[in-house]
Amino acid sequence: MKKTKIIATIGPASQDISVLDALMQNGMDIARINMKYADFAFCSDIIEKIRKLNKQNSKNVAIMLDVEGPDVLIGRLNKKQVELTTGDKIRIYDKHVTGDETKFSTSYHNLVEQVKENTILKTSDGLVVLKVIDKDIDSLICEVINGGIIEENNSLNILNTRLDIPFLSERDKETIKYAHDNKVEFLALSLISSAEEVLQVNDMLIELNNDTTNIIAKIENERALDEIDEIIKISDGVMIARGDLGVELPIERIPGIQKMIINKCHHASKVSIVATDMMSSMEESILPTRAEVSDVANAILDGVDGVVLCGETTIGKYPVQTIQIMSKIAESSEEDINYYQLLDQAMRSEKQDISSSIAYSVVEISSRLNCKAIITPTITGYTAKKISHFRPKCPIIAISPNEGTVMNLSLYYGVYAKYNEKINSFDKMMSISKKIAKDYDLQPGDLVIITGGYPFEEVKHTNFMKIERI
Repeated sequence: MKKTKIIATIGPASQDISVLDALMQNGMDIARINMKYADFAFCSDIIEKIRKLNKQNSKNVAIMLDVEGPDVLIGRLNKKQVELTTGDKIRIYDKHVTGDETKFSTSYHNLVEQVKENTILKTSDGLVVLKVIDKDIDSLICEVINGGIIEENNSLNILNTRLDIPFLSERDKETIKYAHDNKVEFLALSLISSAEEVLQVNDMLIELNNDTTNIIAKIENERALDEIDEIIKISDGVMIARGDLGVELPIERIPGIQKMIINKCHHASKVSIVATDMMSSMEESILPTRAEVSDVANAILDGVDGVVLCGETTIGKYPVQTIQIMSKIAESSEEDINYYQLLDQAMRSEKQDISSSIAYSVVEISSRLNCKAIITPTITGYTAKKISHFRPKCPIIAISPNEGTVMNLSLYYGVYAKYNEKINSFDKMMSISKKIAKDYDLQPGDLVIITGGYPFEEVKHTNFMKIERI
């Protein structure tokens, strides 16, 4: 049973319910929808299918919506792909024009006013590079430094320039309201550049009386790195979006930044996620490259909570096979994790309170006794999250009477949550815990640790652990 969570982005290649079912059966933990490419009708269709499959398969696959954020997008082109040639000149207009090899417009209509000469612009994942060499009344005149293919709705990165774009557009606000109305578990905020922007979304959720939707901050630019500690502090988790980071920063810096952010999240007890080009060759190939396998494995060895598939499952030819192989990589890599090192690092950053001490002891003993599972009845998910932070070698089975808690735990490393009616006695808790353990293929004679807070209505922290043999 893998412990690293797989987030699969849903698109044309995976929107059919039979494909969604196969993704779910083979290891998808979160179904992600990128609002840059989707509308609410598509979202509603996918959410309905996922929840139907959850009920049918007794699964807890959650939903993540990516809020589009203050992105500058290339406007309409006269054909699907336009090729720009190195050395040519091209105009970028404020007003709408139909683009071609000589011109295009963008979604932001004050670009000419705010972008200075000699500014570098990048698009197509940084492969196409433009330099502003002059300005006209209604257009930027650019030289193509590196040519290549551009497409409609490609992001246009303007380096070292802060544009006067509101962080949340009206559509972004509608997306957040839609997420609230449809009980979406995770919101991923694109193009975060400050902790203040995370707070804007948090304030919106407070106004909606929503205390269940989790905020994931996507780190995609250098400004976000400058405030990374504060962003981590006020978010539920962080997604390292290596694509845009690699456009804004020298690509050789990305591995070190990835490790730094994973480590910071681990110390802060926050979820860390790695995204972009994890197995992109599988958009066309039935097998990943060795480099991609090593990339996924290294993120897992560093202790990341989740990994993201993008084009592989949205437009790729082999979405189900990609999930299968990523699950195998996760299971194999998890065997090689230095769990004692992660446990030691986590304990150094933890508060010295009862819950932390019990959680630490549970994980340490579970490893020493080779326990097959840690079982924790929980209402809020606090105990399960705390144990996940200490990275046990065995899975964590969380039992909760709160369906929202069950779904929110789907992103936490090693946690498999299950709904159960409220438990009102210690004996019943023990009986149900051992019964549920058998549902996860534990065998007679296997050791498990049961932990939680007791008495249930009086104690709000973890205060006991009990070792049981199945």
